[in-house]
Amino acid sequence: MIRDTGTVQPILITGGCGFLGCNLADRLAAAGIDVLILDNLSRQGVRENAHWLKSRHGDRIRIAVGDIRDPISVIDSVRDAQAVLHLAAQVAVTSSLQNPVDDFEINAGGTLNVLEAIRTHNPDAPLVFASTNKVYGHLISEAQIERHGMRYRPSGNAFPSGIDESTPLDFYSPYGCSKGTADQYVRDYSRVYGLRTAVLRMSCIYGPRQFGNEDQGWIAHFVRSALRGEPLTIYGEGYQVRDALFVSDAVDAWIAVLRNIESCRGRVFNLGGGASNSISLLELIEMITRLSQTKVQYDFAEWRPGDQPWYVSDVSALSSAIGWRPTTSLEDGLQLLQTWLQGQLRPSADAREALA
Repeated sequence: MIRDTGTVQPILITGGCGFLGCNLADRLAAAGIDVLILDNLSRQGVRENAHWLKSRHGDRIRIAVGDIRDPISVIDSVRDAQAVLHLAAQVAVTSSLQNPVDDFEINAGGTLNVLEAIRTHNPDAPLVFASTNKVYGHLISEAQIERHGMRYRPSGNAFPSGIDESTPLDFYSPYGCSKGTADQYVRDYSRVYGLRTAVLRMSCIYGPRQFGNEDQGWIAHFVRSALRGEPLTIYGEGYQVRDALFVSDAVDAWIAVLRNIESCRGRVFNLGGGASNSISLLELIEMITRLSQTKVQYDFAEWRPGDQPWYVSDVSALSSAIGWRPTTSLEDGLQLLQTWLQGQLRPSADAREALA
């Protein structure tokens, strides 16, 4: 599916200056594939990611500043693309609670703009969409959860391999509703209009180029706070569990789905680290303390709406479909993230000279 320098058609990445988007753009450009990024450059770190991409790849990457809420910007970007990787979104549950209208317009309305642009102007272009595990909602009640050591787990060892795609959807929080709406539109445009679309419901992706905060990119936020000596706030008891996937493994999966779009079209897949890469918040703090040799300061606050006490992806469907599996252990990935963040926090030689 992916064509190299023999074509002038780029792969379009919406939100391509964000964390996962820029890692995808970097991988594609390094393989000799032209990339067009549509990004409104509004989020933390995206301008730095944009400069990083241009410094590495020059004209191989073109950045169009625009918003997916603007149909004209979307049409202009989609019209000549050989494929679309749609990652542009409002990504924080907390922001969706503060401004649900913006959240809906970006995530649901913006995705509909992308789908309509493909349907009416470039129907042969495949689309891979970044969904979220939040479409499954709260999943498990307090009565169905038990504490085991420093983590929660489902009672009776339920879901030993994690949550699979047959789990009923139960949108929770405006963010869950807007992403869930987009998730279903992307799937339905394959069924109804015959577009070649696939949905990836992602768990926690982490790694270099992630400028995390407590609302999004929480693993990077934890590591950055530890390196800076800043205290963390843990919402809940700290025993809540997520599975984590290193960004290079996530990029492998995205590109493999695109390459295999004919067999993946119309399908929905979970994308995460799976049971072998699951960790609780308190376990992560212990691991960061050991790797960084820095004591992490933290306190506790009340649970936030939409927080899941336990979520682990069952990724067997994706593995069967494209022959993919995670290859980076959580500890190795965390070390790579920490090394990158240390470089970000360390003043450059020019800055040190200016301060001398």
